[in-house]
This record gives sequence, structure tokens and C-alpha cells, in this order.
Amino acid sequence: MSTAERHDSSSLDATALGADIAQGVTTALAAMQQAVDRVAARNPKINAACGMQTETGLQLAQALDDELAALTPEARLAQLNARPFLGVPTLLKDLGTAALGLPSAMGSVLYGHVEWTVDAEIVKRYRRAGLIPFGRTTSAELGLSPTTESPAYGPPTQNPWKAGHSAGGSSGGAGAALASGMVRIAHGSDGGGSIRIPASCCGVLGLKPSRGLMPLGPLKGEGWGGLATEHMMTLSVRDCAASLDISAGADVGAPYAAPALPKDSYRAVVARVAADPHAAARRRIAFINTTYEGAAIHPEVAATVDEAARFFAALGHELVPAAPPVGSEEVLSPMLPLIASAAANAIDSFVAARGRRLAADELQPTTLGAREYARAISGAQYVACVDTCHEITRRIGRFLHRDGAQGHDLFLCPVLALPPAAIGRYAMDNADYLAYRLGKKGVIGYSPFAPLANLTGMPAISIPFGMSSDGLPIGIQVMGPLGSEALLLELAAQVEILRPWALVAPMAR
Repeated sequence: MSTAERHDSSSLDATALGADIAQGVTTALAAMQQAVDRVAARNPKINAACGMQTETGLQLAQALDDELAALTPEARLAQLNARPFLGVPTLLKDLGTAALGLPSAMGSVLYGHVEWTVDAEIVKRYRRAGLIPFGRTTSAELGLSPTTESPAYGPPTQNPWKAGHSAGGSSGGAGAALASGMVRIAHGSDGGGSIRIPASCCGVLGLKPSRGLMPLGPLKGEGWGGLATEHMMTLSVRDCAASLDISAGADVGAPYAAPALPKDSYRAVVARVAADPHAAARRRIAFINTTYEGAAIHPEVAATVDEAARFFAALGHELVPAAPPVGSEEVLSPMLPLIASAAANAIDSFVAARGRRLAADELQPTTLGAREYARAISGAQYVACVDTCHEITRRIGRFLHRDGAQGHDLFLCPVLALPPAAIGRYAMDNADYLAYRLGKKGVIGYSPFAPLANLTGMPAISIPFGMSSDGLPIGIQVMGPLGSEALLLELAAQVEILRPWALVAPMAR
């Protein structure tokens, strides 16, 4: 990536826009109108935004401007502590995150138009922080794919860096909406890499938080048996930290206690690195440029990880070639029954509640295959898979437990084993669910790395770092033990400051 292609991320920060609105440099209505106009101009080529509620967004923005007009300049600025995204337009992923006035299709023809009667707790926290959701972003059907090509939205979602290539999935719409400049911040969810994969494909920042850190109520206690969570995808580390500050923490009735938060804030962690990126504590980082088993991956992806290892070593971190004690299929095998069972339950519950039968053309072949596969799973088999996940988690916990000269603080690897795939390569047209995931041409060869963080519940972040010879982004992933979000943000901030990534994809220029 040439220096000329790199940009100061602060110019596109969502928090910077919130500060401008608070200071009267611009208005919430102007910011919303600009976002609406960008979606209208760019979405026809990319197909990342859906379920747009333009008038609602404009009305909410005007209401906020009216509220701010009644305040003194000092009072307006004082709001930024609790409301760092004051008046910032955003889009929510079109999956299971409930939001009043923002219907969902769940990435599926079957669901079509689901109206919500409540805001999810995370949406309440977003609104309290000043964010104004005005639409949705495209998703893989029920979140089951690493690409976003659902017939529910018409054409596949395009990668803004190069037409004909996937934006990733299942939060592909969020990644593409950010990379194309439609919005500065967009919500995603991640049950097997669904934030980190599109972040890598689209050259944006994507953090999967620790299990229990993000609220999932009031309609659910966990997603996919504890594999899934939610967070904002961003263009900058500052915005990632700020969105954690305003949303992290268990909600009432949560089945898990949230990991401990920083003593001050995630924003303060990032600010300290920004003040002196060379002063951050040195970490012991295990890394690989192959699969867990040592098999070769795409040379450009391997070279990107090698370059990242050299970058971190030059900053004083201790880089140790070491693979976690696990295999790629060993990770996915106990996860797939949990994922398929969750999908089958969601489908059957939806159909039963409407008192009708499921038509075969209402779901993609792979989704139908997942439903059939789930029906053959016994309760005992399901529990055995959970037990296997816990055993692997203990193993990885020891790998990422620093005890003097033993263990590691963090683990560096690719996000994907290949650059962003061509559209159609991982389309959900294979009715054999296991073959789609684990077969010779299955998803496992493309995404062997991301699922481990979901199985263990540990946090992992996708950081833009390289570009393929075809001009497509390549991300690196850093994973840490439960509750280590601050460490991941430190490393991401060092990259952002000392090796900034491009922010404007070609299709948005």
C-alpha cells in the first residue's frame, strides 16, 4: 500500500463527526442527509445497504438538532463524554438485532419483513450514545456464510475495492458500507468470523469482543450456543474503542458476567498509544504464516503476516513462531452442530409461529441442508460438542496464559487463508451442509483461522495490513485471552499510527 493511498483516519472518525455536531461545525441533519445521499449514490453498485428508513433518520436528526439548539455551547460539549457519537448516522446488520422502526429480513427470503416491538439492549446503548440508525446492511442468510450473496437482496454485495469479489460475510454489508464511505461506523455480528472476515476483505477494522462483554438481551441470552456476539465495525481504532466504551457490559439477566473493563476507558487506552506509540508495553506474541497444521496458505497472505511480525518485532514485542495446539477441522467440527441447531430452531420457530409450512424456495440450499443436518443431532451429541468446545478452550487458555517465560500474551495469524474470494465461490448453493463447510472445496480452506475465537469466547481483531496483487485488502488477526480487548486495541493503534491503512476504496472515489 503506497503512502499516497494512506489517509488520516481522524478525518473520517465517527467520533470526530460527533464532536463537530456538538461544537456546531455541522448539524445532525446535515450529517444524516450526506449519509442518505452517499447511500443513494453508491449502493446501486455495491448493494450493501437495505431496509432504508430515510425519513425516520432525517426526523431523528432534526429532533437532535432541536434538542442541541436549546443548550449552551458548554452544555453541548459536556454531552460528548456520554454521547461520543452525537448525531452520527449508522446502519445495523440485517440479522437478529432488534430495533424499533428498522425491520429485518434476516438475510432470507423466508423472513422477508420482521417488525420489532423492542430495541435490543445494545441498540438502546447505541441510541443513548447519540448514534442514529437509519437502515440495515446486507447479511448472509441467517449469518451462515463467509460471503454476502443472499437472494433476499437481489445481486450479491460487491467488494468496494474490486467488483466481482466478495465483501465477506456474514456482515459483508457492514464492511462494504464502511469501505465505500456510505457511513463512518456500522454494526456487525460474529459467530464464526462474521465481523473479522468482511473487515479483512474490505480493509476496515473489525473486533470480535469477548464472550459476555456485549449485551444480547432482552430477546436472547446468547447466540449460537455462546459462539456469537456483536460490535461496531469502524474505520479507526478510536471509534472501535469508543463504541466499546458505550456498549460493553452485561445487561440485566445476562447468563454470563462481563469480563472486567479497563480502569479508565478503552478510549484512554488508545489515547495513550496515540501519545507515544513506542511506549506501549511489550508483548509476547505467537504467530503463524501457515494453517494450524503447518500447511501452506496463499503466498501474499503469508507474506502479509510475516511483514506484520517484523513490524511488531521492530516495536520491541517478542515474536515467537508457534501454532496453537489445535487443528482447523478440530475447531469447526464441534461448532457446526451448534450453529446448525440454532439455525434450524430459528427457522422452525418462525414457521410454526405463523402456522404454515416452509416452502423449499424460501431458503438457500445450504441453509436447508443445515436444517436437515441439525434434525439428526441428538441431545447427547449436542452436549458432547459443547464439552469438546470447553476442552479446546482450556487448551487455548493455557497457550494464551503468560507465566514468566512460558505461554504467550497474544496470537497473530491471518484472518483468511486467501485474498477475498470471487463472488460465487462460496455461494450457499451446496445442499450438503458439512461438505459446504468441511469439504475439499469448502469454507474451511478459506477461513480456517477465525472460528477459534468464537469457540473459545476470546476476543480477536482484524487489522488492515496488506494488499493483494489484485488490489484487494488483506487483514491480519490478533487474538488474546478473555477480556484482553485493551491489548488488542493497543496493537491496532500502533499499526494505525505507524503504518496507517487506506480508507477510501476505488468504487467510492
